[in-house]
Amino acid sequence: MCGINGVTRRDRELVGRMNAATAHRGPDGVGVYENEHVTFGHNRLAIIDLSPQGAQPMKNADGSLVITYNGELYNYRELRRTLAGYPFKSESDTEVILAAYARWGIDCLKRFNGMFAFALWDAKRGEMVLARDPMGIKPLYYTVQDGTVFFSSEIKALLETGVSRAMNREAFARYMRMTDVIGPDTLLREVKKFPPAHYAIVKAG
Repeated sequence: MCGINGVTRRDRELVGRMNAATAHRGPDGVGVYENEHVTFGHNRLAIIDLSPQGAQPMKNADGSLVITYNGELYNYRELRRTLAGYPFKSESDTEVILAAYARWGIDCLKRFNGMFAFALWDAKRGEMVLARDPMGIKPLYYTVQDGTVFFSSEIKALLETGVSRAMNREAFARYMRMTDVIGPDTLLREVKKFPPAHYAIVKAG
């Protein structure tokens, strides 16, 4: 597993704290990317490409796309062959996602066979994409505060944003009945689970 964290504003200090809260998810490296619209963080557990070229957040060839990603694409080798001509610099499935998005846009999600949660910044469109795999295997949580979106692999990191810790009593009641909290709710009123098989587009501003 890896950890992904982020916010739709420039805030390296906050994302640094979020990365620290999820450090156990990725002992092989930590990274931060920021611009005036987003800040992405990543805790790396290196599995497919162990080299520095596989580090995240990762940019595409021209720097117009940036991703922080947790997961595994089972068909990334097949996709890579389909994307022949893209100037790959790594052997990672992360870079395959970037290349696929550059080629097919959001329709690339239809081609992915795997488990994943990611945030991708598209500088040309001025928007951030959040996406989660069809079965919801990889975790993704979010909260929205005053028009700013915060996301993470774990609720614990979202507590660094100052989100209210007020309990969602209905979700807690369901947990006591069924030993589970049905999404999109969590035990915190202002924190939500990002739904499986969905994507969201957040426009800059």
